[in-house]
Parts: sequence; C-alpha cells; structure tokens
Amino acid sequence: MSQEKPIFDYHEESQTEKLARKSKESPFMVIGITGLVAAVGYGAYAYKRRGAMSTSVFLMQFRVIAQGTVVGALTAGMMYTLYKNHFNKLKGNEH
Repeated sequence: MSQEKPIFDYHEESQTEKLARKSKESPFMVIGITGLVAAVGYGAYAYKRRGAMSTSVFLMQFRVIAQGTVVGALTAGMMYTLYKNHFNKLKGNEH
C-alpha cells in the first residue's frame, strides 16, 4: 500500500502578513511586543536621568520591573486562553 503524502499550500509570507496572522492567532503577542518597546524606551529615558544612582542598581531595578511585566503578560495570556478554550465553549453548549 502506498501512502499518499499530504499536500500543503506553502507560500512566501511578507513580514506584514506574518504579523497579521500571528496577531489573530495570539493577540497577546502584539501586546507583548508593544510592552517590550515601551519598556526599552522607558529604560533608556530613565537611564539618562538616573542621577547619582549607580548603573548596577538601576539595571537590577529595571530587571525586576521587566520580569514582573513578563509574568503579568503570561498570566493574562493564560487566562485568555483558558477562557477561550474552556469557558467560552461551555456557553456555546447551553440551549
């Protein structure tokens, strides 16, 4: 018996098309990218105006803020996925 291989429709995707597809699949990715850009911008701004604070202390504080942001974004994404996959389906099954 010969097994037929599945046929896939491969095509080149531009960066814009890929971002649009990914944002539909995972809307928190766009929020994460925006948060990253905002955090880096704020970090650069605050670093220039840190005053007498040493660089190592500033970077430690910035690391803690960045990790807190990541944990918050992951938690929000997990809650969204849980709602979308489980609780939203329960509402659709009710008559």
